Amino acid sequence: MPNQIKSLSKGLKVYKSIVDHGKPILAKTLCKSLNIDKSTMSRLLQTLKDEGFISYLENSNEIIANSIADKTNQSTKIELLINKTNILLEDIAKSTGECAYIGIFDNYKMLYLNQIDFSKRAIKTRNNIGVHAQLHTNAIGKSILAFGNYDLEKIKLNQYTSTTITDIEKLEDDLQKVRDRGFSIDNKEYQDGMCCVAVPLFNKENILIAAVGISGSSTRLDLNKILEIGNNISDLVSKYEIVY
Repeated sequence: MPNQIKSLSKGLKVYKSIVDHGKPILAKTLCKSLNIDKSTMSRLLQTLKDEGFISYLENSNEIIANSIADKTNQSTKIELLINKTNILLEDIAKSTGECAYIGIFDNYKMLYLNQIDFSKRAIKTRNNIGVHAQLHTNAIGKSILAFGNYDLEKIKLNQYTSTTITDIEKLEDDLQKVRDRGFSIDNKEYQDGMCCVAVPLFNKENILIAAVGISGSSTRLDLNKILEIGNNISDLVSKYEIVY
């Protein structure tokens, strides 16, 4: 039997055992019941987790199976959100001349859902759709943190550039500034030479669902330009009612 098929078979047996167990289970219990060594089990569980089939209970090593229905519903909601906000992103890209994004909170990371870039520059922003980023390092993530209800203690404040915020008190201060002005700024905090501006996006029930914004070269986006774009995007967002 080919190795890929063997791995798939083992992965399915592990997933079935987790589902059949009906309650949280530890990896060592799975190893014992299925006679799979620790390193192989670790690889199988990581794959199942990456593909969204299992999760770990908060602050524990206990494993639970994710509902396939829930996963399907989440994918449907994401597709709907992308469709509902596509025109908004197009307007932001046209208005600012920069690459426009939308991102959401995803397990204490920011997930890029869509981006639109109408510029004719020789060097364009890389395609980030489907990519995760640390919440504290970028404008979209900071807008989500500022206007959502999340535990900042769960964020790993890793440093990426000399301007990355790595202190929780400084992050709290920065998020208060975001609330005060209504939009967030990333001043080369994730990537040298790149600046970002983002605005929170609420649905008609005033529930935070995402954040939208732009990124561009710091040579084009000085502080005055960033503030201008932030207000510009805020005005554009205020004209849209997102039914979601």
